[in-house]
Amino acid sequence: MGGAGHQQLSFSPPEAQHGVLPGQVRVLTLNVQHASPSRSRRQADWLAGQDADVVVLTEVTPGGHSIAQELSERGFSVHLADGGSDYLTVVASRIGKQEPVPEVRPGHLPHRCAAVRIHLDDGLTVGVVGLYVPSRGPRERRNVDKRAFQNAVVELLPDMAGELAVTGPVVIAGDLNVVERGHRPHHTVFGTWEYEFYAAFAAAGYGDAFRHCHPDGLDHSWYGRRSGEGYRFDHIFSSPVAAVVDCRYVHEPRTTGLSDHAAMTATLAVPASTL
Repeated sequence: MGGAGHQQLSFSPPEAQHGVLPGQVRVLTLNVQHASPSRSRRQADWLAGQDADVVVLTEVTPGGHSIAQELSERGFSVHLADGGSDYLTVVASRIGKQEPVPEVRPGHLPHRCAAVRIHLDDGLTVGVVGLYVPSRGPRERRNVDKRAFQNAVVELLPDMAGELAVTGPVVIAGDLNVVERGHRPHHTVFGTWEYEFYAAFAAAGYGDAFRHCHPDGLDHSWYGRRSGEGYRFDHIFSSPVAAVVDCRYVHEPRTTGLSDHAAMTATLAVPASTL
């Protein structure tokens, strides 16, 4: 499904060295908080220093050229869609060959979704989809874009794996601006329709990587500026979820001022013989 009028952009990296772990793919997602060019440079330095093979970045400034160029110079292949004056989602990888999959595109705010098929050695492919759900929005458009984007993503989910057509796991990652039912602490602002959006991933076969690894774990990726209360806004889902061998939040970007969000990482097992 899809909206028209947006351009797919790709940036190819120079040759660079990155240590691949046999039998694993490591994914990291981070909301970059509409970073300026100078902060994008620092974010790219930090990302290059992590062990992630694939990164999903959300709340990227319109155009996205600063972070895309910085990542490309550090050995990442970068994919994003031009969204005019709105925020973007970026998927960047430094393993295999990254192939954009434009068929995975919601009908509302399509540039907030970026989907790629990554071709690893010996024929294995994995799918990575980045999502950035709008916030609740200004008073005059409260929840309009958020609800429309969520509905468009829910329509995509049942056919997403077929469109990606990969032989390995499919990962969906990003800032979803929703929390799970039973979130601690409880936030009364969230409605049933938002909890239903979170539940739609499981209904389509995508398990919550954090909950898979930490059934009763408590952690947050963003904290209210006034209340100081935590929210688990950033998520990684996987199909199959059994492929996830580790998942956690990394608070360094938040505590050092690179972003107002923590990063999130997940390690997935893939057949070792194909890497």
